Amino acid sequence: MSSDTRWLSTEESAAWVRLVAITELLPNALDAQLLRDAGLTHFEYGALMALAGAPERTMVMTELASRTNATLPRLSHVARRLEERGLIERSPCRTDRRATNATITEAGLDLIDQAAPGHVDTVRANVLDLLTEEQVGQLYQIAGAVLTQLDPEERLAATSCQFSEGPAVARAG
Repeated sequence: MSSDTRWLSTEESAAWVRLVAITELLPNALDAQLLRDAGLTHFEYGALMALAGAPERTMVMTELASRTNATLPRLSHVARRLEERGLIERSPCRTDRRATNATITEAGLDLIDQAAPGHVDTVRANVLDLLTEEQVGQLYQIAGAVLTQLDPEERLAATSCQFSEGPAVARAG
C-alpha cells in the first residue's frame, strides 16, 4: 500500500457509501414510475425532455448523445424504439450530410406531459420532500461541485444549471 494514499475518514467513507447506494437505488425508483405511467425509462424521458427544450424541438443525434451522457450506439438504439412508438422522428441534418437530427413529435410532447406529474411526485417522495429548504440548497451546491469535476465541458444541462433555473426554493429566495 502506498503511504501517499489519502484514506477516507470514517465520516468520508460513510458519506461515500451512502452516495453510491443512492446512485444505485434512485434510477430504479425513477424507472419504475416512468415505466408504469408512460412506458418510458428515465433515460428515454431525459432524451425526450432534451429534445422538447431544444430549438425547433430538434437536436443532432451526436449532440443529444452528449447531452444525455450516452454513446451514439446506445442513443441510436433508444431513438429507434422511440421512433417506432411515434415519439420522435429522425431525419438527415440539413447542414451536415453525415449527421442525423432527432425531433420530438406531438405524441412525444403529450407523453412527457402525461408522465411529468408522476415523475415530479417520485422525485419529491424519494429525494426533495425528505430535505429541508437549507438541505436542498446544500444538495445543489454539492452536486455542482462534483459536476464541475466530472463534466468540465458542461455537456449536461445540469452542470451549467443556475439556481434561477433550478430549485423553486432558490427562485423564491
